[in-house]
Amino acid sequence: MILDVPTSLGPGRLTVSPAAEPRALVWLGHGAGGGIGAVDLAALAARLPDVGFTVARYEQPWRVAGKKVAPRPATLDVAWRETAPAVDELAAGLPIVVGGRSAGARVACRTANDLGAAGVVCLAFPLHPPGRPAVTRVEELLQPAGPVLVLQGDRDAFGTASDVAREAGARRSIRIVPVTGADHGMKVLKSSELTASNVAALVSASVADFVDRVVG
Repeated sequence: MILDVPTSLGPGRLTVSPAAEPRALVWLGHGAGGGIGAVDLAALAARLPDVGFTVARYEQPWRVAGKKVAPRPATLDVAWRETAPAVDELAAGLPIVVGGRSAGARVACRTANDLGAAGVVCLAFPLHPPGRPAVTRVEELLQPAGPVLVLQGDRDAFGTASDVAREAGARRSIRIVPVTGADHGMKVLKSSELTASNVAALVSASVADFVDRVVG
């Protein structure tokens, strides 16, 4: 199911993969360099409905309009917030877990408390710009008051799983799942321990377990 949602920045779009008997809704945003077809987002949309979780992948207005460059972070928050009522209607009173990959994970973290999210899923959280570890975004990752799950590759140029654990894990309870051999796009080398299918399965199982724990 595809729903176009008007915002002050133009229409955004929700692509909904419904569960037959949903227990929660998982609302996911995409990154600054790609859309909702990213391997991890697609894997969650394909597999979570089978375990009772509806998935709504959100395309920001800039992406729907065909632009190639994302606007400033604060602008991304605007459309996300304005789409929340449509997501609430889809959830029909069920718990909502927010999240996304890369820039979408940052949006989810910054807005989770205001939107009353039950939890946050971060796929490849961009802890810092590549090659600039001193420019940390850890404070965004620490903003949600509720539980947070981070799935992070150990080849991620924006910060590895161990980097996230070092900066965030000691400061509050954030569950971090390393994805062996994966880069920022959750892609692995042919020589990696995990295959692409393994990565998709790990992401799906980890998120399903997290959401199950969050919603009880």
